[in-house]
Amino acid sequence: MIQLKNVSLRFGKRTLFEDVNIKFTDGNCYGLIGANGSGKSTFLKLLSGELEATTGEIVVTKGERISFLRQDHYQYDDKKVLDVVIMGNSKLYNIMLEKNKMYSQTEFSEEDGMKLANLEAEFMDLDGWNAEPDAAQLLNNLGIEEKYHNLLMREIPVKLRVKVLLAQALFGNPDILLLDEPTNSLDIDAIEWLEEFLINFNNTVIIVSHDRHFLNKVCTHICDIDYGKIKLYIGNYDFWYESSALLQKQMRESNKKKEEKIKELESFIARFSANASKSKQATSRKKMLEKIKLDEIVPSSRKYPYIDFKIEKESGKEILKVENLTKIVDGKKVLDKISFTVLKGDKICFIAADDMVKTTLFKILMGEEKYDRGTIEWGKTIKPGYLPQDNNLYFENDKNIMEWIGSFYDIKDETILRGFLGRMLFSGEDVFKKVRVLSGGEKARCMLSKLMLEESNFLILDEPTNHLDLESITSLNKALENFSGEILFTSRDYELNNTITNRVIEIKKDGKIVDKSIPYEEYLERNK
Repeated sequence: MIQLKNVSLRFGKRTLFEDVNIKFTDGNCYGLIGANGSGKSTFLKLLSGELEATTGEIVVTKGERISFLRQDHYQYDDKKVLDVVIMGNSKLYNIMLEKNKMYSQTEFSEEDGMKLANLEAEFMDLDGWNAEPDAAQLLNNLGIEEKYHNLLMREIPVKLRVKVLLAQALFGNPDILLLDEPTNSLDIDAIEWLEEFLINFNNTVIIVSHDRHFLNKVCTHICDIDYGKIKLYIGNYDFWYESSALLQKQMRESNKKKEEKIKELESFIARFSANASKSKQATSRKKMLEKIKLDEIVPSSRKYPYIDFKIEKESGKEILKVENLTKIVDGKKVLDKISFTVLKGDKICFIAADDMVKTTLFKILMGEEKYDRGTIEWGKTIKPGYLPQDNNLYFENDKNIMEWIGSFYDIKDETILRGFLGRMLFSGEDVFKKVRVLSGGEKARCMLSKLMLEESNFLILDEPTNHLDLESITSLNKALENFSGEILFTSRDYELNNTITNRVIEIKKDGKIVDKSIPYEEYLERNK
C-alpha cells in the first residue's frame, strides 16, 4: 500500500499538486489521467521517491518494493539483456553480484564463509535460482527471442530495448508497480499479454497511458489530475468519462433550478418588502435566499482540439489499385508482391509484425520511396493526404508556427490563421513559438492542422496517435469516424482501430496477405 497525506509539489511559483490525500491499495490498478502538462509522469516520480514532496508525506508499507518503468534504456548499454531484467529486483541482483565476486576469490577466510552462507540464504529466500528462467520467460512473453537474451543492450534493436525495460519493471513480483506509458512500442500480442498480466496481478499498479482500451481492460480505478487536484473514481476509463460528464450535467441542472428559485425569491422580496402585511414573508424569503448556494463548477484544464477533415472533392469509383508491389532493402524483401484494391468507403487497418513493412508501403504510395517491381494506379479524382510516423524533417527550420502553417497554403489573412490554430490549441503567443523546439504533441497537432487544410479525400496515416494526449486522440477518433473518404492506416490504439476499421489487411512474416472486410475486433478474434 502507498498513501499520500496532504502532499503538495511546487516548482518555484508553479503548483503542480496541492493537498493530495489518496490511498493506493493492493489488488487494484489505478489509471492516472490528465491533460498534457498536468504532471502525470511527475506524480509517478513522486511516488517512486525520485522527487520529494514540497509538503506532506508519502507512506509506503514497510518492506514493500516499488518497481518503476523507466524510459532511459541508454544507461544499460553495457549490460546483458537478462541482467537488465533481473536488475528490476535490485536486492537480488546485488546479492548475485556479491556472490559471484566472492566465488571468484582464490582464498576464503572463516568470515568469508559465514558471509557467503548468509548471501546464499538470502538468495534462496528471494527465489534466486529461478531468476534467470523467470527473466527469460518475461522476455519471451513480450516477444523478445532467446537469441537476444545474452546480448548487450546496445546490440539489440531500440524497440526491443523498451520491452526489456518493461520486463525489468515486472520482474520479481513487485509490491507496487509504477508504469509510465507501458504499451509504447508494444505489438498487439505483447499488449494482450500485458493486459492479462496486470488483470491477474495481485499487488498495487499505477499506470499512465493514452491507450483508452488498455485503461478500460486493466483499471479498477481512475485518478483524474485536473487543476492540481486528484479525484479518485471507481471503475475504468469509460466509467470515468461517463460519470464525470454526468456530474457536470447534474451540477449545471441543479444550478439552473437554484437560479430559478433565486429569481422567484428576489421577485417576491422586491414586490412585498415595503408591504407591512407581507413584511414577515419577505424577511423569511430573504433568509431562504441567503441559504441558497450555487455549486461551483470548475472548468476542466482539459482542452479538446477541433479536428475535422473536410473534403475538397468527392472521390470517384476508381480509388487505388496495387499489384505485385515489391521492395528490397539491404538485400531483404520488405514487401513481396503485395496486391490489393481500395474500394469506395474503405477504411483499412494494416497489421504487420514489422513496423518497417507498413511505413515503407505508405511511403511508396505517397511517392517518398521508390519500389523495385509492381504497379500503383491511383484514381484520377483521388487527392491523398499523408501523416508520417516520423515528422521531424518537417520541423528542421526556424519558422514559427504561424509561418510554418502559412508556408504550405496561400493564406495571407493572419486572423484566419490565428482562428484555425486556436482551434488546434495554439493560442495567443503560442503561434510565434519556433517549430524546431515544439514538443512531440505540439508537432503532432501541427501535422494534423496541415492535413486538415489539404482537404484530401484519401488519408494515409502512420501511427496517427503518437505523442497525442487522450483529449486529442478522442477528437481525432471522432474526426476519422466522420470522414467520408477512404483511409489506409496503422495504429496501436485499439479503440481507434475498432471504431474506424471496416477492413483489415495483415502482411504476414512470409510476405503473404490476409485481407478481410470485417471490423478490427472481429478480425483479432478470428485470428487468435
